[in-house]
Amino acid sequence: MPISVGHSAAIIAVTALCTVLLRALPFLVFGGKKEVPRVVSDLGALLPSSIMAVLVVYCLRNIDFAAAGHFLPALLSCLLVAGLHVWKKNILLSIGLGTVCYMVLVQAVFV
Repeated sequence: MPISVGHSAAIIAVTALCTVLLRALPFLVFGGKKEVPRVVSDLGALLPSSIMAVLVVYCLRNIDFAAAGHFLPALLSCLLVAGLHVWKKNILLSIGLGTVCYMVLVQAVFV
């Protein structure tokens, strides 16, 4: 079912409005304060590790150890993520390259 131009424009407008509001929200909540509240700083320090842990659990939850094609891509990707994180300490790089590695292994190598 094709979407009309008006419907597409409405979707784009709502998405743009939500994006602008979400980007402006921290400035509206914290106002002109120079110092960020401690709870926000603590969340900024805690969330990257939490996200990594959730991604590891999500990635490894349905592993089938009966065949190498099922667990080897996940294992190799997890090792890459851990190695990159220890080496570069860059969460975005670790998660991004780990995801790319996993997708390449699953789609191209272990078909």
